[in-house]
Amino acid sequence: MLDIAYFCSYYICLLNFIMDLSYKILLHKEPEGRYTVTVPSLPGCVTYGENVEDAISMAREAIELYIEELKERGEPIPDDSNAIEYSIQLKTA
Repeated sequence: MLDIAYFCSYYICLLNFIMDLSYKILLHKEPEGRYTVTVPSLPGCVTYGENVEDAISMAREAIELYIEELKERGEPIPDDSNAIEYSIQLKTA
C-alpha cells in the first residue's frame, strides 16, 4: 500500500531540488578586453571571463555555487523570474 505521507514529503523534497530559476547577468567589458560579470539579484556574485562565452559560463557556475551556499544555510533563493528589464538611454549636452 502506498504511504501518502511519505509520497507527499518525497514530492515536496523533489520540488526543493527542481526549481526553474532565472537570473539576469551584466557583462562589463574591461579595458584589457576581459569581461566582469555581476548578478544583480545575488549580492556579491561576481566573476570574470576572457570573452563573452567564457564570462557566461563562469556566471552560470558562480550562480550555481551561490545557490548551493544559500540552500546549505537554509536561506531563501532569490531570482529574477518576476523582474522586468528596461534600458533607458539619455542624451546629454
